[in-house]
Amino acid sequence: MATLVLLTLAISRLILTVGLPTQPFKAQIGSRLSFDPLDLEMASLDFGGMALVEPLAVFHPSSAEDVARLVRTAYESARGFTVSAKGNGHSINGQAQTSNGVVIEMSGSGGNRLGWGKPAGPRVSRKLMFVDVWGGELWINVLKSTLKYGLAPKSWTDYLYLSVGGKGEVLTCSEEQNTELYHAVLGGLGQFGIITRARIALEPAPQRVKWIRVLYSNFSAFTQDQEYLISLNGQKFDYVEGFVIVDDEGEVEGMLKKLGYLPASEFISDVPYLEFLDRVHKEELKLRSMNLWEVPHPWLNLFVPKSRIADFDKGVIKGILGNKSSGPILIYPMNRNKWDEKSSVMIPKEEVFYLVALLSSALDNGEETQSLEYLKNQNSRILRFCENERIKIKQYLPHYTTQQQWMDHFEEKWSRIYHMKMEFDPRHILATGQQIFVSKYGG
Repeated sequence: MATLVLLTLAISRLILTVGLPTQPFKAQIGSRLSFDPLDLEMASLDFGGMALVEPLAVFHPSSAEDVARLVRTAYESARGFTVSAKGNGHSINGQAQTSNGVVIEMSGSGGNRLGWGKPAGPRVSRKLMFVDVWGGELWINVLKSTLKYGLAPKSWTDYLYLSVGGKGEVLTCSEEQNTELYHAVLGGLGQFGIITRARIALEPAPQRVKWIRVLYSNFSAFTQDQEYLISLNGQKFDYVEGFVIVDDEGEVEGMLKKLGYLPASEFISDVPYLEFLDRVHKEELKLRSMNLWEVPHPWLNLFVPKSRIADFDKGVIKGILGNKSSGPILIYPMNRNKWDEKSSVMIPKEEVFYLVALLSSALDNGEETQSLEYLKNQNSRILRFCENERIKIKQYLPHYTTQQQWMDHFEEKWSRIYHMKMEFDPRHILATGQQIFVSKYGG
């Protein structure tokens, strides 16, 4: 997670003006609205490739005030319309889409293509060790901007080609200013405002990284070693990530015998810092070259308590998945004390929990186990297994279709979520694709 010290948001406040906007629609936002079929098509898609929802229009802002003006117009409109902010479109289940409203293209690429200009790029303060970035900026651009000063953000996503992510009012939020809103927006799934700028803490960037990869045949040893490494709190090792290879057990054992002994599976490489951080993009380019990138991605991302990770391995990885996999599987532990309890993100109650990311890609190649329908049913089986076995997982990037499911997800935080929604978006026009609150305008 990025260290967000300062947030600027376009907030929909408690003013329910009925009637037409006080200024003509065109003067308010029309100059940056696009009805171009290409724009509409792009806004109707996301990385998941499982939802196709076309908006009424696409909005190309160049500033926070542009975003605020759009939200203000939506709130003052007699008919009303919904507003969804879209970064690089990496959502899985149509969370950034809306059918009866406007999609805000936060990446800035469309506005630049249409000659309207794009938001200002990252602004680095070497003295104060932070970078201010537009809410739709790609992490790869943030990194390249800060490396010019020998600096880099303190924490990272695995994939750098993601975006940093009402009456209409621009507010600045931090730990000291508008603190309740600040914490609610972190992990708030776009329900309370649109992040237009974020301030990210920096640290000196290393020149190179020693990248060590080792192979395990025993899941218990694999998890114990990972838990030991994160208990060191960054001493010696700055980053820990685990992968699971789902294959026929006999084949794996045979491979290990050829190696002679497990220490022989140790691979050490010394690479530039940028190359290490951008490692996933190389895999993307390979998949694109084989036409295997722009396919449906029914991903399932779960937080699993440490006490039940062995049960999850037995029931899901060795059970439901067996020796078949349609994409990478990440498994690595995290310390609960690294997460801000005051944010809206939900994580397991235990001090150590695992991220399990099943990064499937659906292929139309005649193989039943790689079809979209099969993989969606497989995800449902995994969730039912966890429920039946009382493994108290939490979904990361959650997807639910009823408010009761969202209430169960947020547990004790639901009352605050509901209160903040009523205060900052009482007409429920923001991020309706999440399906947390129902808007009377649809979407």
